[in-house]
Amino acid sequence: MKPVVLLVEDEAPVASLLLEYLASDGFEPVWQASGHAALDWLAHNEAALVLLDLGLPDIPGMEVCRRVRQASGLPIIMLTGRNTEMDRVLGLELGADDYVCKPFSLREVAARVRTVLRRGQPTPVTRETLTLDDDSGRAHVGGRDVQLTVVEFQLLRLMVARPGRLFSRAQLIDGMYADGRVVTERTVDSHIRKIRQKLAVVAPEHEFIQSAYGAGYRFESTPRRNGTVLSAGNTCLV
Repeated sequence: MKPVVLLVEDEAPVASLLLEYLASDGFEPVWQASGHAALDWLAHNEAALVLLDLGLPDIPGMEVCRRVRQASGLPIIMLTGRNTEMDRVLGLELGADDYVCKPFSLREVAARVRTVLRRGQPTPVTRETLTLDDDSGRAHVGGRDVQLTVVEFQLLRLMVARPGRLFSRAQLIDGMYADGRVVTERTVDSHIRKIRQKLAVVAPEHEFIQSAYGAGYRFESTPRRNGTVLSAGNTCLV
């Protein structure tokens, strides 16, 4: 069965091109031209992913994203002509999985759809040499125990479950503390630093947590070379 991709885009020429390309690339695209129409469609149908334009005629795409995320964990890729750091951070904090800035290539959009869908596929919680044991609340790297606090384990568990996904600090705070306590974003940075230090003791050849400047963190094991982290992009700043 082909993955259903809901395209929420008010510009008919753009939508037509995307629908044609996605269909030829193995997806089953469905088009809705407004935020209200998209939300109504999702209330009665299922999709594998939402391609969401931010500049909708009725309600803002950010609000559509917020409502979708309140109801489900459905993957969302934002389509935006506003390529500012504030827009990207806000979208990620509302729960978007990725974003594509206009103008974009059809090939790039389809590639990002495939990447995000792969992230959501069920996988065991083991990456490279890192294993997390939910029963004991312990982490193991190459058979060696890593002594993590309860909060550190929960933080790492959240990222490992969605490898490659970029989490904002606000999202990580929500995942770390179930009681809704108020903490600063510096608390997240402090926990990340301690986790990195503990993992580096038992696996100095790997950097397990990558930073995206101004946006947050992702789990993506990367080998080191002479103490330097190697990455296939420009978002890895550690």
